[in-house]
Amino acid sequence: MNELTGKRALVTGASRGIGAAIAVTLASQGADVVITYQSSEAAANKVVSDIEALGRRAFAIKADSADATAVQQSVDEAARLLGGLDILVNNAGVGPAALLEHMSLEQIDLLLNVNVRGVIVASKAAIPHLGEGGRIISIGSSAAERVSVPGMSVYAATKSALLALTRGLARELGPKGVTVNLVHPGSTDTDLNPATGDFADVQRALTALGRFGKPEDVANAVAFLASPAAQQITGTGIVVDGGANA
Repeated sequence: MNELTGKRALVTGASRGIGAAIAVTLASQGADVVITYQSSEAAANKVVSDIEALGRRAFAIKADSADATAVQQSVDEAARLLGGLDILVNNAGVGPAALLEHMSLEQIDLLLNVNVRGVIVASKAAIPHLGEGGRIISIGSSAAERVSVPGMSVYAATKSALLALTRGLARELGPKGVTVNLVHPGSTDTDLNPATGDFADVQRALTALGRFGKPEDVANAVAFLASPAAQQITGTGIVVDGGANA
């Protein structure tokens, strides 16, 4: 499929896991892609190589998503490298889990700065570059609407904040022909939350399908929202959680 041929995408935090799968999936459908990464240059370069192997242009930018200036600069640099921008995927996120009474202020600030402020800053920076048919797609969490286990309060709050941001931006950008949506992953098999981890069986038991998702499951939902087929969908979210919130 080449539904995204000629489109130019930025995927934040995409050196591994869900972000890497999103970047490669968008490229497989024809998009040129810039990714950002915080520390793993080798992993980021591997994603770039995988995209280039598909015949698409790819670049990696080192940027800390907790640093508002770095986020702003990375969006502008992505637009410069690609000659414009059509799709922003706000994927970068962190998820330290702990009971609120045990969380440090540093952990709370990190969650807020990356998961909320970083998304807001990146979206603000992208808006001048986006025209008719543009897309802003953020990666939320199934925990945004249902917190099934203790220790996820602050993380869930940051992802829930994206619901309001998405709805508000959909109203603001609708007149430009730009859609704004969310994808809410549930338990997904990544380095940070492996399907063989200590708490994996508990997570599986919460789902209707009884299994973890794959990064590609989330990536496919993002690619759909980025495509012309989703032109009438805005201000909402797709939940990819195996029925955990059913």
